[in-house]
Amino acid sequence: MSVIFITGSNRGIGLSLTQLYLQAGHTVYATYRNANSAKSLFELQAKHGNLSCIEFDVTDYSSVQELAESIDSIDLLINNAGYYGPKGYDLGSIDVDEWRRVFEINSIAPLKLVEAFLKPLNQGQTKKIACLSSKVGSMTENTSGGGYIYRSSKAALNSVVKSLSNDLTSQGFTVLALHPGWVKTDMGGPNALIAPLTSAQGLIDVIEASNQSMSGHFINFDGSAIAW
Repeated sequence: MSVIFITGSNRGIGLSLTQLYLQAGHTVYATYRNANSAKSLFELQAKHGNLSCIEFDVTDYSSVQELAESIDSIDLLINNAGYYGPKGYDLGSIDVDEWRRVFEINSIAPLKLVEAFLKPLNQGQTKKIACLSSKVGSMTENTSGGGYIYRSSKAALNSVVKSLSNDLTSQGFTVLALHPGWVKTDMGGPNALIAPLTSAQGLIDVIEASNQSMSGHFINFDGSAIAW
């Protein structure tokens, strides 16, 4: 069985990923930023001895490093934590402070986590890194404009994944950018098309089927390729 580290596990896709990996018998480290919003995660912990819940801010880089040093090995790091930012803004009314915050969480923090966890990842068996991106970060798919803050943060994350794959694949790593679909979460909204568990199962299937030849690819939760 594998050891899996998942950020942003207190709700939505992260919670569903945690649930499914636990059901399969894997050991899971699941992070949450605020205990007030982690009730469902704590309920899972009460049922599963193979779950460790960690209060954790992905942008607190000194704490990230300390945590990484306390874990001997992990097989899979899933950078799931993300932030959409303000909705309803248009060209000419972009909130620069919010843009910086979204970039910090969606683009900078995933790379810093990989840096911190390289040692335990090197001790793992599979050496896989999965970053939850979004199709809206694809240059090819951007045919409608708008969404400047979130689009740009995910495009930046895709660039991070591509560089990581170039740097790490020769060392035995597989690094993926994954699109979870339009999911019924707080971020996706009630009009989204798929349930979190459906997305999570698809993502798990893609991750498990992946190998080094797929490193640096941008992949939908159903296994189809997404153009950069």
